[in-house]
Amino acid sequence: MSGPQRITLAMTGASGAQYGLRLLDCLVREDREVHFLISKAAQLVLATETDVSLPAKPQAMQAFLNEYTGASAGQIRVYGKEDWMSPVASGSGAPSAMVVVPCSTGTLSAIASGACNNLIERAADVTLKERRQLILVPREAPFSTIHLENMLKLSQMGAVILPAAPGFYHQPQTIDDLIDFVVARVLNLLDIPQDMLPRWGEHHHGSDD
Repeated sequence: MSGPQRITLAMTGASGAQYGLRLLDCLVREDREVHFLISKAAQLVLATETDVSLPAKPQAMQAFLNEYTGASAGQIRVYGKEDWMSPVASGSGAPSAMVVVPCSTGTLSAIASGACNNLIERAADVTLKERRQLILVPREAPFSTIHLENMLKLSQMGAVILPAAPGFYHQPQTIDDLIDFVVARVLNLLDIPQDMLPRWGEHHHGSDD
């Protein structure tokens, strides 16, 4: 099995909740263990942008997501924002990769400054300090100088900044195609197999000219 077997997936309060849900579904399908974190703002965005309304309590949310994705028992683990005893809060127990999708600019700023005011920020801080893979998917337009400076700072720390900016060279026909473009790029970075988007040049046969 290529790529990390355990992944922290966090959703924060930017537009683009569909990206997070689709990534969760893909990770479950690829038999990965997902440690799931979501902010209150992200829950509001999720209810606004989709027909999914998550239960408030972590245990109920975990049961809901297990049924929603068809996950096996224990495959998705949900933690509250102040669950400091969870594995993601410590370098000795955290997964080897973390994705924040969508990543709000507020979360971006907090991670860049090492705020650690909630479990999402702490989990990202752990990922950085342990030199593990951190992928941040911001969805904002336009970016201010503050946003760009925070992205540069995080990139210099080793994080990957992957804006939710789908391409069009695959000739998308639906909104789901646009969502899959971004999610496929995340999976490629994680080195997890995906069949949603061919890698550039895979179907190019060249010419004799």
